[in-house]
Amino acid sequence: MKTIPKMLVRGLVEPVVLGSTLFLVAGTIDYWQAWVFLAVAALSTSIPTAYLLRTNPVALERRRRAGPTAETRMAQKVLIAGWYSSLAATFLISALDRRFGWSQVPTAICLVGDVLVVVGLGVGMLVLIQNSHAAATVRVEEGQKVVSVGLYGLVRHPMYTGNVFMMVGIPLALGSYWGLVFLIPGVIVLALRIRDEEKLLQEELDGYREYTKKVRYRLVPCMW
Repeated sequence: MKTIPKMLVRGLVEPVVLGSTLFLVAGTIDYWQAWVFLAVAALSTSIPTAYLLRTNPVALERRRRAGPTAETRMAQKVLIAGWYSSLAATFLISALDRRFGWSQVPTAICLVGDVLVVVGLGVGMLVLIQNSHAAATVRVEEGQKVVSVGLYGLVRHPMYTGNVFMMVGIPLALGSYWGLVFLIPGVIVLALRIRDEEKLLQEELDGYREYTKKVRYRLVPCMW
């Protein structure tokens, strides 16, 4: 299957699989928070995805090659497996929360969660636009150069910053406080991934050491 049709099919299948899982675990389709979350996520990704399909499908495909099997370094295989496990647990616990009524999250907080999801997804897509070599795997490709403008002028790993917004937003959007339990291990995994990734970048990407002196913060401005 060619790249663009393959990505289009994947873009249709993934929301269906995720939605089916959420409703199955929740034990009901009467779960408005999940419906809104799925709609928000679909809209937040479809427009920038369509833009990248037209302008830079290679960058989009590079971003979609993700997961432990796509990584070349063993440390990153372990870390990305931990990240996916944390994310999956967030979805599952949030859906179980809906089934058993562990949390009573106000509608306003759920909508704040949806906004955070939009921000997280938006940051991720903006990173792809600003840096065509941004990928879901840790590697340095031929011709890759340091990007130090845009979001990269604020933090060195804005893609992961978007992930943090997502980790906070997803459980709130799904009406669960218990899903936030996995925020701390998720952030720890991202921090370890960043540290290992920067070792590679400093060794293999020309100008990266100088960039780290210019942009001090890795994940969160004025913090770390």
